[in-house]
Amino acid sequence: MTTRLRATVVAGVVAVVAAVVAVPQALASPERGEGPGSVVSAERVTVPLLPAASATRILYRSLDTEDRPTTVSGIVLTPVLPRPGPARLVGFAAGTQGLADRCAPSRQLQAGTEYEAPAVASLLTAGYTVAVTDYEGLGTPGEHTYVNRAAQAHALLDVLRAAPQAGVGIPADSPAALYGYSQGGGASAAAAELAPEYAPELDLVGAYAGAVPADLRATGRFLDGGPYVALLGYAVSGFDAAYPDLGVPQLLNERGRRVVDELRGQCTQDSVVRYPGLRSEQLSADGRPISAFLDEEPFASRVDEQLIGRRTPEVPVLMAHSVADDIVPFEQGRELARRWCAQGADVEFRPGVAPTHVGGYPEGQARALPFLEARFAGLPTASTCG
Repeated sequence: MTTRLRATVVAGVVAVVAAVVAVPQALASPERGEGPGSVVSAERVTVPLLPAASATRILYRSLDTEDRPTTVSGIVLTPVLPRPGPARLVGFAAGTQGLADRCAPSRQLQAGTEYEAPAVASLLTAGYTVAVTDYEGLGTPGEHTYVNRAAQAHALLDVLRAAPQAGVGIPADSPAALYGYSQGGGASAAAAELAPEYAPELDLVGAYAGAVPADLRATGRFLDGGPYVALLGYAVSGFDAAYPDLGVPQLLNERGRRVVDELRGQCTQDSVVRYPGLRSEQLSADGRPISAFLDEEPFASRVDEQLIGRRTPEVPVLMAHSVADDIVPFEQGRELARRWCAQGADVEFRPGVAPTHVGGYPEGQARALPFLEARFAGLPTASTCG
């Protein structure tokens, strides 16, 4: 074989290998069904930021806030070198990503832009299989029902149901835990509350819920006019997506409708830098702040439905929240812990001192990893109730 021919053959082999790695690989036979947690499709994908993991992007069945069938996307990540012993599964609920489909965690992990990739990597390093939900309407047709309590809890619990059906070698009876911070903390907390009635077959051992926005009415007032007011706009869009019959767009003036339309095409990093200091009364049809509508029917009862803390988790929950949180007020986390404790839940509430909401993220993560390890090992809890 001549040098030129050898080079041509090698180049061809490299090109074929590169194509196989780069192009999603459809799996032959995911288990299929119709109920929540059933896998619709599964395909192998690459995740540049997590080279030590095998990644499978999935579409799976879930239920929306009104218990109507919907399809949600997500991604299941398994360590290339799993730890010895039985498989252990973590349902990962991401923090605020944005409203555009390109912002979905599964897509951002593939693109190398997911800011929570280091947290996912730490769980993979600990030997967990990590099932990440994209939430309803993020990465799939329709609008994202941002911070909707029931929809995001369903999506998180159903990705745990779906993971063993995705052809990744995880037994259906694997012990599992929940993990989330910020929006993800709300999803994890809501899922821990709903699990006994919605997914009683799951073998949940615990949940980490950091910086939980338990009271959306209070969080909205806190955000209005501040540097992160775009998140309030996300909530307005999410409310409209979950409850189209309420006619949310009619409450907005022309500028308000334009801003919401813009937000629906953006990820978090786009929105935060674009609208700092904007006040919601500048966007409403009658000049009142958005919070005024949240106290009136028919909106008030729908907002009340989002409150986390009216149900009791049956698994131990670690809550972490910085006293200097500048997005989700610290008192929300403390009050949620008090409510759960009063209901007899096993809660470990750990205040942090890291500055800002973003600073509280690694502080909470450092507590979450040993907490989860202890739960999977069946060790005694360290409840701070009472």
